[in-house]
Amino acid sequence: MWMRTKFWVLMALGLAASGTGGTSPKGNREIEGFNAEFVKLILNTDHAGMLAAWAEDGVDLMPGEAPLVGKRAITTWIKDIESRGSGSRVTKEEVQFHDIQVSGDWASEWATEHQIVQPQGKPLIEGYGKIALVLHRDESGHWKIKQEMWNDTPQP
Repeated sequence: MWMRTKFWVLMALGLAASGTGGTSPKGNREIEGFNAEFVKLILNTDHAGMLAAWAEDGVDLMPGEAPLVGKRAITTWIKDIESRGSGSRVTKEEVQFHDIQVSGDWASEWATEHQIVQPQGKPLIEGYGKIALVLHRDESGHWKIKQEMWNDTPQP
């Protein structure tokens, strides 16, 4: 479960997309685009895209670990995970997003997910989890992760 949790959090860092709207329906469409990019980045193991998704002062709250405060701390953590888990890839990523709330340049949502990871030379890891996100649109109009919290759930 530890490897699965670590890999999910690494992949969850992959949220990245842009948006410029301010009304709720348009804002919701922007977040839906953000979410589609999230899944794409996970499946492509796009670490650069994942890191680009974070606000400079973003906070990652992961189970069993101290908060990661700021993009520098998140980057260091990802590089550490990469050094220990090379060769792993996500073969399946199913995410159901819920309760998208957009208010101006702020958005929040939560999701349930099912993921299968193939570590190099090891058996598949299958996991289920929940994630809560707080997003903020920066000055350039791009949505960035301000806060993320994730945990495991039992198989449904």
